[in-house]
Amino acid sequence: MSVSPELRDADAAFLARIEAMLGKGGVAPAEPRYLEEPRGRYIGRAAAVLRPSGTAEVQEIVRACAEARVALVPYSGGTGLVGGQVMAEGPLPVLLSTERMHAVRDIDLIDDVLVAEAGVILADAQAAAREAGRLFPLSLASEGSARIGGLLATNAGGVNVVRYGNARALCLGIEAVMADGSLLSDLTRLHKNNMGFDLRDLLIGSEGTLGIICAASLKLFPAPVETATGWIALDTPARALELFGLARERLGSAIEAFELVGAQGIAFLGEKLPGVTVPKSAATPWYVLAEVADGAGSDVPARFEAMLAEALERGTIEDVLIAQNVAQRAAFWTVREQIPEANRLIGSISSHDISVPRSRLVEFIERGGAAIHAIDPSLRINCFGHIGDGNLHYNVFPPAGRSRDDFEPVRGRVKEAVHDLAHALGGSVSAEHGIGRLKTGDMTRYADPGRLAAMQAIKRALDPRGILNPGAVLP
Repeated sequence: MSVSPELRDADAAFLARIEAMLGKGGVAPAEPRYLEEPRGRYIGRAAAVLRPSGTAEVQEIVRACAEARVALVPYSGGTGLVGGQVMAEGPLPVLLSTERMHAVRDIDLIDDVLVAEAGVILADAQAAAREAGRLFPLSLASEGSARIGGLLATNAGGVNVVRYGNARALCLGIEAVMADGSLLSDLTRLHKNNMGFDLRDLLIGSEGTLGIICAASLKLFPAPVETATGWIALDTPARALELFGLARERLGSAIEAFELVGAQGIAFLGEKLPGVTVPKSAATPWYVLAEVADGAGSDVPARFEAMLAEALERGTIEDVLIAQNVAQRAAFWTVREQIPEANRLIGSISSHDISVPRSRLVEFIERGGAAIHAIDPSLRINCFGHIGDGNLHYNVFPPAGRSRDDFEPVRGRVKEAVHDLAHALGGSVSAEHGIGRLKTGDMTRYADPGRLAAMQAIKRALDPRGILNPGAVLP
């Protein structure tokens, strides 16, 4: 949906009214850190950053914005990669930051639930669960700054989706403020609740366009006692899928993560982050970082080693290093987690967060490479991601010594080639990062018309004045 022509600038009088509501510290200048998204593709605008300390203050802010017809852009950790947190055009909005709403309200070890406010940083939620002897399994590279509200609003994925699911699967209930300032109070701890429409699932993944998530009840799991992590060298993505199939047969639900890493990603680390220690395995075109975990007595490490020995004997893999201690495990994961940072430092021409059925992954990688090199054979492709759930980060870079700006004329063709292929193979052009403002055109091009019409109708019904994150998600 386009920005409503009835929206107005957030002027001095409006900000004075909000400041009177929130008091000292509740209104802050719109500093650059709030207005720049990580890839530098968008620079936003805002009259101010509103910093409520609780849900009641969010309600007051939303009511005031609805009355004055001022656009409200939710801001969580600022780590989103599709421009959903920055509004570059239209009437001057305000940002609503959840950074002061950072309480873990409750941890219940009978229900296995952690109730967290929207501004809780993911790493802090993980730590709170760990201190209670439990696991909150959502894990991704930006967990030191990403916040719970934004993670739910974008339905974040991460490395453990293969076992635990996306953010949506980890949330039992939500507290949210709707576009008229009313409160949706549904912090349920129930695993079964069929009382009508699931408004929790409607708000999760809506990127702040339907309501402002203020708190959530999150699922906890038993903390794993036995863990094993392997850095595995192999020749092709087909071999990686073969290994995943064998691992599922031998280890079942103990598989927590199964990450594909290309040699180009390793080369980028050497180019931009030489301090990152890469495991000294055989040099192959592809690698897998696999982790398995389970409870006491599961004998997971021995079963993992036996599975890998079988894979070596079959010729599925070329080499493997198994982490011998916590430090080595952390070093393996540092390699995977620093690849996005190396990508950022090099500067991609076009980055893609796609998913396809696992049965089409190999075809996508083969055909994708051919399509990109037909545009320009000098382009470099860094393909990596969560092969266990079919989600690849397929990013295209200039050759060494050239800038992404040199290739701006072909950026649209690169994106279209990758997205057209993912769509043709029954996949999605947004696997875990959301739509934001970057991919609204893709919604028009690829979304089922009936689905898109239903989404637009829901937006009109729940946000008739169009004040919540206008211009995001819907074209």
